[in-house]
Amino acid sequence: MSVTDLPGAQLDRPMFLRQLSTDEYSPLPYTKRDGRTISRVQDTLREQAWRRNTPVRLLADSKSATAAGLDALNREWGDVYYQIPPDALADEDAAVDAFSGFDRVIDVQTHFMASGAYPSFPAEMLIQLYRDIMPDWWQDLEGEKPKWDIAQWLTDIFIRSENTMGVLTSSPGLTDLRNLFNPEMAATRALIERFGGSGRLLTHAVVHANVASDTDQMQQWADELHPNGWKVYTMGQLTMNGWTEPWMLDDDRFGTPFLEKVRAIGPKVVCTHKGISQMVDNGSPRDLGPAAARFPDIQFLVYHSGYEFFTESPAEGEYNEQTANQGVNRLISSVLGAGIESGGNVSAELGTSWFALTRRPEDAAHVLGKLVKYLGEDNVIWGSDSIWYGAPQPILDAFRCFQIPDAMCDRYGYAKLTDEVKHKILYKNACRAYGVDMDDVVARTANDEVTWARDALAEIEKNGADFLRGGR
Repeated sequence: MSVTDLPGAQLDRPMFLRQLSTDEYSPLPYTKRDGRTISRVQDTLREQAWRRNTPVRLLADSKSATAAGLDALNREWGDVYYQIPPDALADEDAAVDAFSGFDRVIDVQTHFMASGAYPSFPAEMLIQLYRDIMPDWWQDLEGEKPKWDIAQWLTDIFIRSENTMGVLTSSPGLTDLRNLFNPEMAATRALIERFGGSGRLLTHAVVHANVASDTDQMQQWADELHPNGWKVYTMGQLTMNGWTEPWMLDDDRFGTPFLEKVRAIGPKVVCTHKGISQMVDNGSPRDLGPAAARFPDIQFLVYHSGYEFFTESPAEGEYNEQTANQGVNRLISSVLGAGIESGGNVSAELGTSWFALTRRPEDAAHVLGKLVKYLGEDNVIWGSDSIWYGAPQPILDAFRCFQIPDAMCDRYGYAKLTDEVKHKILYKNACRAYGVDMDDVVARTANDEVTWARDALAEIEKNGADFLRGGR
C-alpha cells in the first residue's frame, strides 16, 4: 500500500507535504523520502492530538504542524535546512514565535477564477495535478472541489496569510478556459481599493504578443486599466490540446515589437512565465538574457524562475557547464551569456517553485543559492502562485526559517540567507520592480483590521461575482 492509499493520508499532514499542482503542470509522485517524512509527521501529530485531546485533522493546519513537517524534512535530508526550535513541534505559541519577525510580505503571484470561467475550465484535471505535488501537510485541496473564486482568494491571500500586498495575475487564453481577463483584474483592484485602501493590490494585463488584436489594445489597457505590469506566456495559448502558437521575447516577429510597445507605453515591467512547461522549448528562459540586454530600461520578472520538476528532469544542483541547460540553470546561463551582471534588470520569481522545493530542501538550497549568487540578492522575488494551493502561509513560514547549510555555502560559494536577504526577497525587491513605497502602504494600513475584507466579500455577495465581468 502506498502512502497516498492510506486512509485519510491527505488530511493528517501540513499542506506542503500533500500532492497539489496548478493548471500548468502535473504533480510529482511521492518518493520514498516523502513517505518516511510523512510517517514522522503523522507520528508527531498523533501524539500531539492525544496530548491536546484534539483531532489530528484540526492540528494539521497549525503552526506547530508546520514546524513538525519542517523538522521531519531536516531529519530525512540529514541537515538543518529549517531552523526550528524543538519546543515549536508541541507548543503553538513557540511555533508562532519561530516563524515571526518578517512583517512585510508582497505575494507577486496570486490567482482566482472569475464567475463563469469555472464550468469550462478543466478543474478536475488541475485539482489532481495540484494534489500530486503539494507538500503533504496541505489541507486546502481536500474535499470534492476546492473553491477558486474571489471570496476564497480574499480569504486565503489577505486573511489566512500574512500578506501586506498582493499582485493579481492570470493565465493566458482567448476563450473561457482563461481564469481572468484584463478588465476583471482591474475591477478587482478597484474593489479592493474601495474597501481595503489604495496600494494593497497590484494587477497585470495579460498580452498575447503573437495576437494582433491584443497588442493593438495595449495602449487602451494602459490608459483605462492602469496595469502595474504586462504578463506574457511565450508558450503561446493554452487550449484543451495544450500550448499552441509559441513565440519568444527575443524573436523579431513578435517579441521585439511587443517589447518596443512596452517601452513606448509603459509600465516598463514584463512578467513572463518560464519553466513549469513540461520542458517545451518555448517555455525555456533562454530568451531572457538577449531580450533584457536589448531593452535595459525594462524590468523582466521571470515567473517560476525557469524551474522544472518533472520526474524525467534532472534534480537541481550546482550551476556548471554540464548542468547549464537544466531547470533554473537555463535562466542563469541566458543572463550570464548576455553579459547581464548581478543586480541587473532580470529577476527570478519563486511562485510554485518554492512550493515544490519545500519538501526537497537540498534542491531548495541550490535554487536559492544559485539565484542569489548569479542574479543577485536584489533580483529574487517572493510569490506563491496561490490560490491554486490554498492559503500560502505554511510555505511562507517555511521560507522564513530556511537556511542553506554551511557545508553547501562553503562548497558552492552560496551566500547565507540573512534576515536582510529574506526581507529583500519577501518585499523589498518587489517594491523596486513595481515601484511601491512600502512605508506609505504600511502607514495607510497601520490600524487595519480584516473588516475591509469582510466588507468586500459582502459587496460580492450582494452583487454577485458577475459584476467583475462587466468590462469583458
